[in-house]
Amino acid sequence: MPTFLRNTVPISVWYMLISALGFALMAACVKGVSSHGIPVLEIVVARALVSVVLSYADIKRKKLSLWGNNKPWLIARGLVGAFTLMLVYYAVTVLPLAEATILQYLHPVFTAVLAFYFLKEAIHRSTIICIVLSLLGLWVMIQPNLMPAHTGLASAVQYNWLAIGAAIGGALGSAIAYIIVKKLTATDDSSVIIFYFPVISLPIALVLLGRDFVMPSLGVAGALVLVGIFTQVGQVGLTKALHSADANKATAYAYVQVIFAAVIGWVYFGEIPTLTTFAGGGLILLGAMVNVLGRR
Repeated sequence: MPTFLRNTVPISVWYMLISALGFALMAACVKGVSSHGIPVLEIVVARALVSVVLSYADIKRKKLSLWGNNKPWLIARGLVGAFTLMLVYYAVTVLPLAEATILQYLHPVFTAVLAFYFLKEAIHRSTIICIVLSLLGLWVMIQPNLMPAHTGLASAVQYNWLAIGAAIGGALGSAIAYIIVKKLTATDDSSVIIFYFPVISLPIALVLLGRDFVMPSLGVAGALVLVGIFTQVGQVGLTKALHSADANKATAYAYVQVIFAAVIGWVYFGEIPTLTTFAGGGLILLGAMVNVLGRR
């Protein structure tokens, strides 16, 4: 890495970029396996199984207490994360990858507000600028789909409103989870915080899945494993980013996942971005750059 970038960009930014890429690849795998008839809850189960193994191995490597210190908040983080994950996965399987990611990435707005009220974190001017530019970018990207059909500007694809609601609900759930994670970083190691997520989501998803299990082929099973691996990468990067910076500051960089998702959707799923997608993505990147360099 060039010395200029290493000295200019905070470590929390690099962690968040790694997290965003991990989550984008995870979403692509989720969308891919769902096209083979795998239920959303089964994907959640597979993700949890892989993450439990990886998290357990990491905790043992660090020689930490498996169950952590602040158990009530750790359990709360697991519960919020479990239901948020179900909402996000459902949105990803129904909506185009870029659009699902865009809607879910309203969470930095929720995070900034929640962090202000519950963590007493100041909302810096650069963060406000980033949020404004990013929300403007989000509006530009989805605005044609919200126009009446008779205007001639509406998208040819009519999106599922339940999936849109699930994506927005996932965004709110993500923000709540981030606030809990930020609180937990004062008492527990990141590996323990991550461990509670799959430990709690696994039994919940198994109960809800019931008899709807679908036996995957070997290739689909491999993609399910990748869902867990990429999610683990995203979780580790996110948790370390929150440990390195204010919650509202660190999560603002996560908007770049929108760009990753648009590229992956284009290359692997034939979801060709429109001009509004490019314009909105440019505003989102500009907001991220302002947030990175603003405090300097």
